[in-house]
Amino acid sequence: MLKSLHISNYALIDTVDINFHHGFNIITGETGAGKSIMLGALSLILGGRADLKAVRDSGKKSVIEASFEVSKYPKLKEYCLDNDIEWDDTLCILRREIAPAGRSRAFINDSPVTLDLLSHVAMQLVDIHSQHQNQLLTSGDFQLRVIDNLAGNGELLAEYSRRYNAYRNAVRRLHDTKKQLEQNRNDEDFTRFQLEQLDELGLTDGEQEQLEHDRDILSNITDIKTTISGALDSLSEGTHNALDLLSETSDYCEELSRFLEDSDNIGERLETVRIELRDIAETLTAYDQEFQADPEELEAIESRLNTIYSLQQKHRVSTVAELIALREELRDRLDKLENSSFTVEELEKEARRAKNAAKQLAVELSQRRSEEAAQLEETLRQRAMPLGMKNLRTQVKVTQGELTPTGIDKVEFLFAFNKNQPLMPVGGTASGGEISRLMLSIKAIIATKMQLPSIIFDEVDTGVSGDVADRMGGMMHDIARTIQVITITHLPQVAAKGNAHFKVYKEDDDESTHTRIRELTGDDRVGEIAVMLSGSTVDEAARANARSLLNNIDNK
Repeated sequence: MLKSLHISNYALIDTVDINFHHGFNIITGETGAGKSIMLGALSLILGGRADLKAVRDSGKKSVIEASFEVSKYPKLKEYCLDNDIEWDDTLCILRREIAPAGRSRAFINDSPVTLDLLSHVAMQLVDIHSQHQNQLLTSGDFQLRVIDNLAGNGELLAEYSRRYNAYRNAVRRLHDTKKQLEQNRNDEDFTRFQLEQLDELGLTDGEQEQLEHDRDILSNITDIKTTISGALDSLSEGTHNALDLLSETSDYCEELSRFLEDSDNIGERLETVRIELRDIAETLTAYDQEFQADPEELEAIESRLNTIYSLQQKHRVSTVAELIALREELRDRLDKLENSSFTVEELEKEARRAKNAAKQLAVELSQRRSEEAAQLEETLRQRAMPLGMKNLRTQVKVTQGELTPTGIDKVEFLFAFNKNQPLMPVGGTASGGEISRLMLSIKAIIATKMQLPSIIFDEVDTGVSGDVADRMGGMMHDIARTIQVITITHLPQVAAKGNAHFKVYKEDDDESTHTRIRELTGDDRVGEIAVMLSGSTVDEAARANARSLLNNIDNK
């Protein structure tokens, strides 16, 4: 249940704290006192759009925080833990903050969350039913959701949704494959031509880099051989080459070793250097013999590179590896064409299997919906008739069609409010007051099956009075035996049936007007209901009437 609500710096509210009770909570107040402001603030917890104009003091942030008792909701705990949200087994705190600059932040148990996460959790904790939502009764989607809620189809619907999505994905794969195969057939001759070009070229990975290396050597052969010749001249072939000079140095050092015992094996070290230099000279000589000018080889390399470059430009790639990948892709494309009938056949089988699996659950859903619809017809009639609709007739029509994301069913609520009136969709036959009473009846029916701690009715009793108002109040009181009900009302017959009563009012100071709320008890509550009965002039008769209303309901 909704345990407490804190609102600060929002519209006419500087700070308001409300502690709600189990059972039936009543909120009353004059028109314009701020009841809708509080409801608007609470709707932000459900993911409503934040309006910067609602921030009272532009220098401070606006905060709306709602605390819920959650000791009996294991699925909600599982959902929060799966989404890395802190959890307390007794209390769940939802908070929305609106900064002066307009930035909105959301928290669950002090864990920062996205607005979608906040909304998802909030919708499992409270349902706000305002007057404009009465029009939902004319919506086929809403009517279908009512049937599914009453039939307990949640898990079955989740599994159906998975199967339906698998079916749609299979159909999409089949469609895309057929489209691609058709395109491939149109391009088959050109594809074969492209593949033949690439196959004839016989490309190997790394070939381009090697060819470019060989081309650079052959293109610069004269400079390379001149450089090698100069190096050999200095090292071994010139008049004063390094090896000859090293031999002379070795002779001198050998003579030196006769006089210096610690010459540190200079002669041996020089011999090692001489061997290394001779090996380098032999390597350079081998290079000189290997690198020979060959115009035909250079021409062949240039020709092959030009072919490679041309194909790269044609196919808009930059490496041989990409050309090889394209070659295999073209080959795969032609292979698929050869096996296209088998491929399409397998995908068609997959789509049929997925459709049959979804259809199986859709039929089960439809059966459960039809059974529940038959029960709802009578239950809804019994609930709504005492609310001033004694001639009410109802039909919940379930018709089957093609597979959709919600199954194969279309649900339509049909009503007749007068004798000899044909059954018609509610939008074409019901007044606003009748729609309100029907919606309240539906909420009363599903309250016992909803895994929802709290429901808030915003003036759902608008447009009724007298005995009907009394009966609507009694119905909300009955709902409150199962879940917490918070009702905003202008009717004394409804207000008198609450287990707790809060009054919203305005208060002026020297600078501004503020919205306040306080809980009424004892004489204060009698006085408030007396005002609702008789207006601004309250006499003892009105107070007696108010006490009578309060005494006629078991508020325990």
